[in-house]
Amino acid sequence: MNTFKESYIVDEKGNRVGVILDIANYYQLLEELEELESIRAYEAAKASEDEAIPFEQAVSEIEQAR
Repeated sequence: MNTFKESYIVDEKGNRVGVILDIANYYQLLEELEELESIRAYEAAKASEDEAIPFEQAVSEIEQAR
């Protein structure tokens, strides 16, 4: 896991209410989140009992439905 240097925004009581990240770290987190979402979607599709179809066929069926 990567370590990030973050700064916090606090309220008048000193409670953390926000975080400030370096923009490069923010974009890296977004990329990692997108990758995680893809992995979860793959695992869900793999676990389902739906019949798998080739990508080209899926695209063709979607285009025909438009």
